Amino acid sequence: MPSGSCKEDGGPALKPVQVKTRTSTPEEMRLDKWLWAARLFKTRSLAAESLELGRVQVNGQSAKPSKAVRVGDTLEIRQPGGGRTLVIQGLSPMRGPASVAQGLYQETPESQAKRQAWQDLMRSGAEPARHFVNGRPTKKDRRTLQDWQRWSASVEPS
Repeated sequence: MPSGSCKEDGGPALKPVQVKTRTSTPEEMRLDKWLWAARLFKTRSLAAESLELGRVQVNGQSAKPSKAVRVGDTLEIRQPGGGRTLVIQGLSPMRGPASVAQGLYQETPESQAKRQAWQDLMRSGAEPARHFVNGRPTKKDRRTLQDWQRWSASVEPS
């Protein structure tokens, strides 16, 4: 053993090294990472972009991607087809299967009712393609339409 490397020889004392261990459930985590882990966004960059555009609020305030969220925080997310209001039930450091991700949050009853109303409205609406009975117009149909448009535009009402 080289001299001066041990405390017994009068050398510097070795300091114990503290190793950081990752707990299974952290107390808080980044909002963009939580949105991704909860499968509300496909990628963290999409989650961060939504946050930058102000589409997500935490406890009624706009939030940045680095905002720390905790269990019990309320999120309001504006998405196409209506918004969602969620209460955070758990935190996960990694993205897991959908069944696990759904356990990370609980949607409020008001939010569920709004989403259901939106889905019912979309189902009851007319299908845009249904009025095309014969499909795409033929060349003859297009010529007829063009003739009709040309002659109807030149006639002035008296």
